[in-house]
Amino acid sequence: MAIVDNVVSVQKNIPSNVTLIAVSKTKSIEEMKEVYSTGIRDFGENKVQELTFKIGEFYDDVRWHFIGHLQRNKVKYIVGKVSLIHTLDSLRLLEEIEKQYKASGLTAEVLIEINIGREESKSGIYIEQIDEIIEACEKCSNVKVKGLMAIIPKGNEAECREYFSRMKQLWDKLGQRNYENIEMKYLSMGMTGDYEIAISEGSNMVRVGEGIFGKRIYLNKQKEE
Repeated sequence: MAIVDNVVSVQKNIPSNVTLIAVSKTKSIEEMKEVYSTGIRDFGENKVQELTFKIGEFYDDVRWHFIGHLQRNKVKYIVGKVSLIHTLDSLRLLEEIEKQYKASGLTAEVLIEINIGREESKSGIYIEQIDEIIEACEKCSNVKVKGLMAIIPKGNEAECREYFSRMKQLWDKLGQRNYENIEMKYLSMGMTGDYEIAISEGSNMVRVGEGIFGKRIYLNKQKEE
């Protein structure tokens, strides 16, 4: 199907209270314009260099989401350019985000990335580390936590539901507490292969790439993050 048809097909499965992020990594500006033409304004990138290039070449009213592993030495390049950083995964990264945004007089909105499947190949903190990073976030003046994000392990539907359910339980638990600089507004989980399951388990922000743009072609055997 064409990109526009793909968007229409995906949107049929997404309630109005759920934000659809078009994951446009490796995709051209022309392809992104097709998605934009359908009314989508949320786009996700996972490489800082690609993100900053596309920001300069694309429409001004887009909300950019950084969804890849964020290296500390790259934070300075995205200050003031992204609506939401989905991948706060360490105290050291938090310190760098706070430092760079404070220097610019701006505030970063972030999601804490949870490694719910405890996979060594994935970034994110373990659930038992959440209190430590929340305590540090409360002390920040230029970082606001807006929720949680997760990339779950691949598995069957029952396994997916279990991980998504555990994320929703954590999100609900944290949302019942009163914190400084922290609110549980977004639960970012679910991608092309499992976003419908994620939504049914409580996700209100899904990140869909191949389901919109089609299969990606990686040069030099580049692996997807």
